[in-house]
Amino acid sequence: QVQLVESGGGLVQAGGSLRLSCAASGGAFSSPTMGWFRQAPGKDREFVGAIFWWSDNTAITDSVKGRFTISRDRTKNTMFLQMNTLTPEDTAVYYCAASKKTTLRQLDYDYWGQGTQVTVSS
Repeated sequence: QVQLVESGGGLVQAGGSLRLSCAASGGAFSSPTMGWFRQAPGKDREFVGAIFWWSDNTAITDSVKGRFTISRDRTKNTMFLQMNTLTPEDTAVYYCAASKKTTLRQLDYDYWGQGTQVTVSS
């Protein structure tokens, strides 16, 4: 059974950093693409970034480029989202997801974690 479990969320002051983790099991870690998404209150869920299994190349959305970094540890089947210089606009529930395709499209993601709350205070 594929399972994704996020951790590392919390409350941080503006300008601070957090590192989210996504532990994968059940074959999810070998998915061609694993990604991070977020949903702020009252807004649609949006793409944050993704990492491609075959190359470890990453894609990051423009709004967080230069502040957020995606990586993974294959030995631990864990993906990370390092978030620096956080602003209140980054407040959201952050989800990790896995896709059977090489894709950035949210609709193409097959497996989702339960989400972890990130709150950035001003």
